[in-house]
Amino acid sequence: MPAEPLANAPEFTVSELSSALKRTVEDRFGHVRVRGEISGFRGPHSSGHCYFALKDESAKIEAVVWKFVHARMRFKPQEGLEVIATGKLTTYPNSSKYQIVIDQLEPAGIGALMALMEERKKKLAAEGLFDEARKQLLPWLPEVIGVVTSPTGAVIRDILHRLRDRFPRRVLVWPVKVQGEGSAEQVAAAIRGFNALPEGGRIPRPDLLIVARGGGSLEDLWSFNEEIVVRAAADSVIPLISAVGHETDITLIDFAADKRAPTPTAAAEMAVPVRSELFAEVESLARRTMLCWQRGQESRRNELRAAARALPSLSELLAIPRQRLDHLGAALPRGLKANTHAHHRRFSQVSAGLTLRVLHGQVAQANHRLTVAGERIRLSARALLRHRRERFMGLEVRLKASKLSNAQAQRNTIARERERTQRLAERARRALLTTLQRFDARVTHCGQLLSALSYRGVLARGFALVRDEHGRAVHAAAAVGPSERLSIEFADGNVGATADADRPAATASPAKSATREAKPAAPKRVSKPVDQGSLF
Repeated sequence: MPAEPLANAPEFTVSELSSALKRTVEDRFGHVRVRGEISGFRGPHSSGHCYFALKDESAKIEAVVWKFVHARMRFKPQEGLEVIATGKLTTYPNSSKYQIVIDQLEPAGIGALMALMEERKKKLAAEGLFDEARKQLLPWLPEVIGVVTSPTGAVIRDILHRLRDRFPRRVLVWPVKVQGEGSAEQVAAAIRGFNALPEGGRIPRPDLLIVARGGGSLEDLWSFNEEIVVRAAADSVIPLISAVGHETDITLIDFAADKRAPTPTAAAEMAVPVRSELFAEVESLARRTMLCWQRGQESRRNELRAAARALPSLSELLAIPRQRLDHLGAALPRGLKANTHAHHRRFSQVSAGLTLRVLHGQVAQANHRLTVAGERIRLSARALLRHRRERFMGLEVRLKASKLSNAQAQRNTIARERERTQRLAERARRALLTTLQRFDARVTHCGQLLSALSYRGVLARGFALVRDEHGRAVHAAAAVGPSERLSIEFADGNVGATADADRPAATASPAKSATREAKPAAPKRVSKPVDQGSLF
């Protein structure tokens, strides 16, 4: 049999029905924790928001992470990662589906953390951040040591105590959080801050860095597996020792650091040598140096004595040079006389060619050359001046013509720009009118939509709103007590009323009544006509 038509059932628009369902889902569930595998994640959208799905063996739910939440998340979404998501369950009216808006995301168990760590290790290793060629040698005896750790733990005390026992050095401590939210950013900022210190500044720049933390679980040490910390350690110009956890604890910063220490105490031992051993070694080297110097001196003294015995006497060495000197001294007077006669003959030959007639001829020839050169210079200067004058006159004509053409071009440009400005002003005026008309139509549409969604439109269709004496809406007859004052609101005004005195007392408790008022149940459709119900 066909169902009897619901002639008196309330009508819902699609927007009203979607809004009612949205309120029902959000009020019923609120914040929930969901465990599932991330599916369909392709990275953040161009807007910065993330859209993906959480699934298990038999179901799937859509998920959204807003941009500002994704920026402060400790664990970022990754495809195929099993996670526990905390967020608010809601609906998306445009596609009639429900989804979870995630506020917090964390891996589901140690297995997921290890898988995430291995995947991140492969990614960073592929970029070359763990190559041995990038690692630096530690300084043999650093003057200043920078320590990045918590100032309140036992780690810093162990490091300072070990340095004081082995070789006291100046230590700069950069206090950071070593676990929890924000700890990775603080550790990375401390490493980059030490590297940013200028050399010779008020705060000395460390020669060696130690990043230290005590032992703990994988979750406690996870900050040192974050990509921002690993990249900061790999980019450090100052040699860095990683001393995170105990000997069996492995973190990604250990692979990027220049040296890994099994414990913070071992890191202090790697940083400096033992002072007493250095003193003993220096004394031993000094003694050995003195003995070697003494043996060398004795050996050179013996060699000098042997060489002195092998050399001939001084008289034997100077005998031949003395004889040669005597021979040359005896031949010197004859040589001086011969040299004097040779120079006299040469001067006589030269003076024979220097007569007065020859000098007059040379002077006359020089005067003729000078006269010819002066005439050529005068003619060249006159020709150069004429050429320069003609060139300047041509340049003057060209300059006048260029000034006239430039002025005309400027006038044409100004005219074109004036026309373009007038066209743009007209377009701007038309665009302004069009924008104002569009805004006017939008405001009109919003006003109509506001009037359509108002409950007073429902009252105009013949419905009434009943309130008790406290002004709260009454949704059921069972909530009205005997002789209770009521206020009935129609479309054109309010009317006071009093309930029957002989009616049974209300069975619902005030707390449940208040709960019903705060969370009204959605109206159900029945097969037979019923009372009007309430949209509230």
